[in-house]
Amino acid sequence: MQGSFNLKQNITIVFLILLAFMIGIFVGAPKLPEIEKALGISGKETAVVTTADFSPFWKVWNEINEKYPKANETTDQERVYGAIAGLVDTLDDPYSVFFGPEDAKSFEEDIAGNFIGVGMEVGIKDKVLTVIAPLKDTPAYKANIKSGDKILKIDKTVTSGLRIEDAVKLIRGEKGAVVTLTILHEGDKEPVKIEITRDIINIPTLDTELRKDGVFVIKLYSFSANSTGLFRKALKEFASSGTDKLVLDLRGNPGGYLSAAVNLASWFLPSGKIVAIEDYGETKDPEIFRSRGYDVFSDKLKFIILIDSGSASASEIVAGALQDHGKAKLVGTQSYGKGSVQEAVKITPDTLLKITVAKWLTPNGVSISGKGLTPDYEVKLTKENSNNEKDPQMDKAVELLLNWK
Repeated sequence: MQGSFNLKQNITIVFLILLAFMIGIFVGAPKLPEIEKALGISGKETAVVTTADFSPFWKVWNEINEKYPKANETTDQERVYGAIAGLVDTLDDPYSVFFGPEDAKSFEEDIAGNFIGVGMEVGIKDKVLTVIAPLKDTPAYKANIKSGDKILKIDKTVTSGLRIEDAVKLIRGEKGAVVTLTILHEGDKEPVKIEITRDIINIPTLDTELRKDGVFVIKLYSFSANSTGLFRKALKEFASSGTDKLVLDLRGNPGGYLSAAVNLASWFLPSGKIVAIEDYGETKDPEIFRSRGYDVFSDKLKFIILIDSGSASASEIVAGALQDHGKAKLVGTQSYGKGSVQEAVKITPDTLLKITVAKWLTPNGVSISGKGLTPDYEVKLTKENSNNEKDPQMDKAVELLLNWK
């Protein structure tokens, strides 16, 4: 699964004149009817005015046509898509990317919630391809892939300098086929090779448990399209359980829909309280997302949220909002720090631009990007203090709830 991002529920659909930047004001560019045909811009007026010199682009185009032995193996349209991808790459932002038809289809399958792969969210952390979180009960999860693992190779391909989307394409493949990942686990000095068999991935959403000690646990795996309804049912189950002790486990939750995050936070916040702020810098005024005011719980609610390095994006929005408003205490380790906002823009019916437009701030104006959230109680997992039967982060949460004052 590709690096996750906060796709706005109402996706902004903007139909742009494809590659209008290429036909801005320039001097000396040759007339290339075949290019205009490929772009679909013949006779159209560009909306872009620029003094940039595009003659090197056209010269390279012609040199390829005249001299490259296999020039006829790529279409004009494929070159256009490559040029757009290169334009986006100049932003040096791992979360901004142009999707050609094949990649756009894969992206839309991700949003739908199922695909063939190994079942993990990846991102770029300190310029290294890094696992944000494996999804529960997927091949990656069963192969003991962990949040924070660095992916050094995908089969024989070194990942340094590889875009997230290119890495995702290499990790995915046919069902039943094996991909070999060279992984450096956090704290280890030497990498290991892990073979994982690809399978159909259905993104899990939510589990609930009423523990014997009276603590009710909601484990939320993603902020998917159906998470809003499932979370509402989980809260009804909690309300009827007779306990006032709640743990929301967001560990390994890589995020998802912004609307789902706002909806979830609204169960605990009065109407109008800030959930998150989109900071656009100097380009325009910030956009503020506020609680819808369901606010069904009294101040007597004892509430802990678990986070770790796999808690990203929408998870950080919810945890940050409820921490800032004093509704919950955070336990665990520093969150991932995926604090950038992306919009999906339709370029043509079968291509897509995912572009960063803003950064997330918590209600107190703290930037999530890069730094992540700091828990109120830090509890690190080590080989010595945790295994399949021990969970010191959950143990700390339960201890706090049972001794809540």
